Amino acid sequence: MSRAGSQEQNFLHLLAALRPYWRREAGLPARIQALLSGNRAFGSRDRRLYRELIYTTLRYLPWIEPLLDTEPDRAAQAAAWLAAETSATQAFRAALLGDWPPCPPTLADRAAFLQASASLLPAWFHEHCPEAFEPAQTEALLARAPLWLREQGLDAGIATREFDALGWPWRRSETLASALKLTADVDVTKSEAYRQGHIEVQDLGSQLILASIGLAPGGDWLDACAGAGGKTLQLASLLGPAGRIDAHDVRPAALAELRIRAQRAGLDTITTITTAPTRTYDGVLVDAPCSGTGTWRRAPHLKWTTTPAQIEAAAKQQLALLLDFSHNVRPGGRLVYATCSLSQHENGDVLTAFLAARPEFSPEPFATTFGFTPQAGGFTILPARHDTDGFFVASLRRRPGS
Repeated sequence: MSRAGSQEQNFLHLLAALRPYWRREAGLPARIQALLSGNRAFGSRDRRLYRELIYTTLRYLPWIEPLLDTEPDRAAQAAAWLAAETSATQAFRAALLGDWPPCPPTLADRAAFLQASASLLPAWFHEHCPEAFEPAQTEALLARAPLWLREQGLDAGIATREFDALGWPWRRSETLASALKLTADVDVTKSEAYRQGHIEVQDLGSQLILASIGLAPGGDWLDACAGAGGKTLQLASLLGPAGRIDAHDVRPAALAELRIRAQRAGLDTITTITTAPTRTYDGVLVDAPCSGTGTWRRAPHLKWTTTPAQIEAAAKQQLALLLDFSHNVRPGGRLVYATCSLSQHENGDVLTAFLAARPEFSPEPFATTFGFTPQAGGFTILPARHDTDGFFVASLRRRPGS
């Protein structure tokens, strides 16, 4: 059997092992990683190949899954045809696809060639985000997620000079000067710029959230749901050495990772806390736990495991967190609400319910919306405009004297 034939069989065996879980297990990436790392016969290039093919299958699951029962070879070919051409997939695609035409740029043409008609987004999601079903947005949600970086520190050229020396192609965002996109399939964590804290991996859409609200240097802030601290580090950079941040999370392991990242970046203005804060701040960021529907391009399995009931449960939790942490905003202070969701139920509906319950807060004008249209105090960052994940941000101010 040829090398490509053996790889095809390995790929189909991996799909068979994953199939019982891919419509019901939100933790599927951990299972994928375990399968790939647990097979000693797979080299690093094999693992990159199979990972790309598996995630392509999950992106196009309604098109590929039916073929697994009737034409498994064609299912493998379809996954290879739809996959991104990288150093890991190039030889496999060339060997397996034979006289297949190049994969066309439009979804309609891909569907026509494969004679596929099923929607690649859950039908129930149309009510949550009709914009996601517009061709450009659907294409973006199906595309391989780009690698966006955020520069840190005073010397903005450290990372790019190293990338040039390594031959790693990159480009600077036209939307946000501190954001870089690496266009090569490389491990940026092995770069000196990363090890020395000059760059952090952070999606451009995530960076736009805090960039939109027009932060002045200095100030005393609470990052209420800090996690491992991607936005905490950006907030610290924006506030500068005169700013102070309490980073709160109920997960000690996440805060431990944040401390490592802050030390690497040379930021000493962040204090991590696990107990509920009782004092007030100039500003509070509530980057709330959510369904992750804005991350479908990098976590495509969530399209098939997320349910409307889970989104409604998330919205209730988000409103409770906003109501709770709004008490930590001092009169005249700022409250920023963010999610990585595209669902109106988690975004605008939560914001509307919060403003009705806490009338002492009102929408604060954004410094910039990066081409998006605010509605009732917030705006949605749709993936297609700037090649990002999807996010929502709302900027509010507490009335002085309230």
